[in-house]
Amino acid sequence: MTTTIQPPRGVTAPPAPRPLPVLAPLAGAVAACVPLLGALTLAVIGWFVTDAGSHGVPRDALRAGALAWLSGHGSGLTVEGVRITAVPLGVTLLCVWSVWRSALRLGENVAGHGPDAEALADGDRDWTVPVATGLFACSYLVIITLTGVLASTGAAEPSLGAVIGWSLLLTLVLGGIGIAVGSGRAAVWLPVLPEEVRATVGTSARILLWLLGVSALVFVAALVADLDTAANVLSQMHTDAGDALLFGALMLTIVPNAVLFAGSYLLGPGFLVGTGTLVSPTVVAVGPVPMLPLLAALPDNGPTPAWAPALMALPALVAAIVVFRVQRRRPYLAWDRGALHGLVAGALAGAAFGLLAALSGGAVGPGRMADVGPVVGEVLLTGVVSLGLGGLLGGLLATWLFRRGHEALVAESDHSATED
Repeated sequence: MTTTIQPPRGVTAPPAPRPLPVLAPLAGAVAACVPLLGALTLAVIGWFVTDAGSHGVPRDALRAGALAWLSGHGSGLTVEGVRITAVPLGVTLLCVWSVWRSALRLGENVAGHGPDAEALADGDRDWTVPVATGLFACSYLVIITLTGVLASTGAAEPSLGAVIGWSLLLTLVLGGIGIAVGSGRAAVWLPVLPEEVRATVGTSARILLWLLGVSALVFVAALVADLDTAANVLSQMHTDAGDALLFGALMLTIVPNAVLFAGSYLLGPGFLVGTGTLVSPTVVAVGPVPMLPLLAALPDNGPTPAWAPALMALPALVAAIVVFRVQRRRPYLAWDRGALHGLVAGALAGAAFGLLAALSGGAVGPGRMADVGPVVGEVLLTGVVSLGLGGLLGGLLATWLFRRGHEALVAESDHSATED
């Protein structure tokens, strides 16, 4: 005879956790569908705004929106034999945000799954995060693969292989981290890493964010300085208010690319705007460029101003300031530890920026437009060296100030002890 234990009167039993095989695929579907629906909606609105729906059918607009969403996953396009590989990183950022938010919420929902403390003590393994991540990724992949198949036509063919690769990276890495953080597992796992490693990675992330911020300011300043040219380009396109609004929204999708171009410029190697061109603080050699208002931020062709090469000191200065501020809050007494922390953090930030710069370029059209983007190899090398040296200087300065204060405190303490 089975006896059911009832909770005391007035006490509500806690609800049973929802099954993981339901929660994880649902979260993956939401992560994929939120930016996809946004792209489809914007495409349909743009179709009506541009010509009041007099050309084409809604299906064409939906296909364009789907292709734009796929392009944020590195799909590229083959249009009439011409391969376009550049990724609009603004779309990618929206997908990153959607995956991160959905993964965090999924982690919160599955926090109670898995073995309890007693079972873990008995040797059971907690597979909650790996299983949730796998189901999350599978659901995302199913939706993006179906979208790629349905959106593909003879005129425009996305690369499903690239889409699957990007999606796996996005869901398994970023999604897995989000699930681990949301479920509380990350708080248990992170202390396993040495504190010095965690501190160095955190400082590296701060350097990278500050460098991106400075690059964005430089890009905006260059665009504002030549805003008349941007307005002139827009006027030559003969766009009305609706067209201009839609075109502005499309330009926002490549603003992150422009920021990475600006950062590559600050590091010194610069970037290409077509085969045989170069834009850097020491030389500017560009030919005819597409009619894009954002390209008004390009410096004038020919010799650069005398002050332009001095801009290459900004990345190292950023790294030095960030490391100095971090080590003032978490000081080192030993010279080698302070110097190594700054050097490694700066070098890691430089390597991360180089990888981001590699994602920002690609082919945007036929002929000379098949090579647009940062000079990746040189940007990577220069970023590691410049930010590494900047971090080294910031670490040494912070350590010197802390040691001087520490020595003064010790001397004062010894003096007081002598007087007593």
